[in-house]
Amino acid sequence: MAADTADPRIPRISLITVCWNAERTIADTLRSIDTQTYRNFEHIIIDGGSSDSTLAIIALAPADNRRVLSGRDGGIYEAMNKGIGLAIGDIIGFLNADDTFESSDSLETVAAALEDPAYDGCYGDLVYVSNRHIDRKIRYWKSHTFRSGSFARGWCPPHPTFYVRRSIYEQFGRFDLRYRLAADVELMMRFLEVARIRTIYIPRVLVRMRLGGATNKNVQNISRQNKEVLCALADHGLKVSTSMFWVFKIVNRLGQFLMRNRSQDL
Repeated sequence: MAADTADPRIPRISLITVCWNAERTIADTLRSIDTQTYRNFEHIIIDGGSSDSTLAIIALAPADNRRVLSGRDGGIYEAMNKGIGLAIGDIIGFLNADDTFESSDSLETVAAALEDPAYDGCYGDLVYVSNRHIDRKIRYWKSHTFRSGSFARGWCPPHPTFYVRRSIYEQFGRFDLRYRLAADVELMMRFLEVARIRTIYIPRVLVRMRLGGATNKNVQNISRQNKEVLCALADHGLKVSTSMFWVFKIVNRLGQFLMRNRSQDL
């Protein structure tokens, strides 16, 4: 059911898409956004100055709730911060140019969870899919309710499913640009472990994410990202055993591959 945007109890979502030279995937992303049953949202596209046909493809999919800002930036997290600065919704979330919503009611599910003012944010599950065939599932990232100390055990919510009230960004800050590959993990760590915001876990897949992003495109970047996570834990004064962090991380990743077929039933 579409949202009644005249009802003040219905939260307005600011959905931010960051892209750069995404001509191969952006159409899928826009299609999954434009077919959402929940309509009380704005869509902000932050383009890093694409030199391919990305902007032309976006122009072919106009929408009254869509704004596009294009220009050079310092990378994905700076672009995300730009989007946050432009957002006017009650809730902020991200769907990047190589991601798609799992179903047409993904945003409706988020909005329903955050109609309850007791919660500051929410997140769900995610499936990684083949870069070229988004119907081919590779990994199933099943999350769980946050428990204190989880980040030191290598856990974090899937960031593309993470939605937080705009007031939380205003109170606790945006992405820390010192972290080149793990600023999303650091931000969620800061919100959940340090600020102790109140979140609700949605036990269903909300997003499909293509493999091959900046953090998972090679072993070197995966290693660098996790070293940044360890630095963030130290920066926030959170106790961690480096050896156990890596053990939990490896076990968790193996589990994602083993569970990939279960997402068909959840």
